[in-house]
Amino acid sequence: MSLQTYKADGVKAIKDHVLVKGMVFTERLSIGGILLPGDDGRTSGIRPRWAEVIAVGPRQKDIAVGEWVLVAHGRWTREMTIDIAGEEIDLRRVDYNDIYCVSPDKVEDETWSTAVTPDDNNHRVTGSMHNHAGGGLTD
Repeated sequence: MSLQTYKADGVKAIKDHVLVKGMVFTERLSIGGILLPGDDGRTSGIRPRWAEVIAVGPRQKDIAVGEWVLVAHGRWTREMTIDIAGEEIDLRRVDYNDIYCVSPDKVEDETWSTAVTPDDNNHRVTGSMHNHAGGGLTD
């Protein structure tokens, strides 16, 4: 949540801008029970995100209010919290050129990152001669 909340009677996008809410940046649990990492701003959680469209500019012809868009990682502004009729909304503007797809319905976000993080043990390979106590191959 941003540090300041702005009060407004409503929002109106200009040009071909797309304003969204509802991006998830925390860790999540998939339907299958897998823990999906949150975004640490470096490697973990680097992935596209779904968001609900709350306003579109008059030049925007491909996307409508109420639809859900999948946006490429990092192609959105920092959030700004606005209060519209007592409802606080974390508002962001997304880059229209980096919207991958549009859905009329909310999409359950089970995407995950394949980024390698420093605490991974990807350097250890089962059967590698480097993992044996003797440090080499035996006869």
